[in-house]
Amino acid sequence: MEQSRPRREHPRGVSRGLGRKTRRCKASVLGLLAIVLAGSSFAQPSGYPNRPVKMVAPFAPGGPVDVVARVLAPKLSERLGQQFYVENHPGGSGNIGTALVARAPPDGYTVLVISSTLVVNPSLFARLGFDTTTDLAPVSLVGVSPQVLLVHPSVPATTVKELIAWVKASPGQHAYAHAGLGTPGYLAGEMLKQAFGLDLTAVSFNGGGPAITSTIGGHTPILFTSISTAAGHIKEGTVRALAVTGARRSAVLPDVPTLAEAGAADQESEIILGVLVPGGTPRDVIARLHREIVTIVASPDVRERLLALGFEPIASTPEEFAARITWEIDKWARVIRAADVKLQ
Repeated sequence: MEQSRPRREHPRGVSRGLGRKTRRCKASVLGLLAIVLAGSSFAQPSGYPNRPVKMVAPFAPGGPVDVVARVLAPKLSERLGQQFYVENHPGGSGNIGTALVARAPPDGYTVLVISSTLVVNPSLFARLGFDTTTDLAPVSLVGVSPQVLLVHPSVPATTVKELIAWVKASPGQHAYAHAGLGTPGYLAGEMLKQAFGLDLTAVSFNGGGPAITSTIGGHTPILFTSISTAAGHIKEGTVRALAVTGARRSAVLPDVPTLAEAGAADQESEIILGVLVPGGTPRDVIARLHREIVTIVASPDVRERLLALGFEPIASTPEEFAARITWEIDKWARVIRAADVKLQ
């Protein structure tokens, strides 16, 4: 049974509007839409695709982006009659592979599969080597995944409100774990700190595994992490889940409330997965890719794979994805600016 949830105020996927928080970003949205709709000076041979298509995953093999790219590639190959193959170009928190696509010919033969680094990195890095709003054209969302707020069982809080009160009662005495500066868990933690004025120490670990191990051990009793990382430990009872950071409850953790339901409004934070192409790619090529990706994401086997990774399958139009990108960039820019963090 679907849980009740607050009215959404931002673009999410199909048939979602901009929301009031994106009004000041309309210029950027229009810029992204111009890229989506732009033609190209490249002559486009008929019958796209008529040769193999490279799909770039800007992370090492085995992570969610790589897995999703390898789920999409054979499906696109089957449906479009040409080979779609995956190349991994890790490094620079996703910037190296993303820049490769941004600089590729805008002909539809280089495709990017990317996560939330697309919308976070513009505020974390002084120089990216590309402009997210002009050098890339959105095709479609593929999925979204909330973080889950965990505490060690010894924490005397069973709700988010109780957790906030506990932290405020002992300023500077408690810490939360995260998988590294700029990661989704770090950003979710900083957003909560800023919203409620919490004096809470951020402790960085080299990845989600070490971070949750520290929380299980009671060393850093609070953690925002991915659902895929947390689900087994929640079931075992080694950590307690207080809330998920999405707009609605997770199908993987249906009994865990959203932050909004738990009394912490405007704290929505989701990892996004999506597909983009170089800016200036012909709109008919974007439309062809979009049509096939929407069909693939809706297929039962792909939905099952995405859910197993902790992602809610959700496709979108290029315009909706463009609006989502702009909204996310603006949101995380404010959080990162307030946290005063930069990566070199």
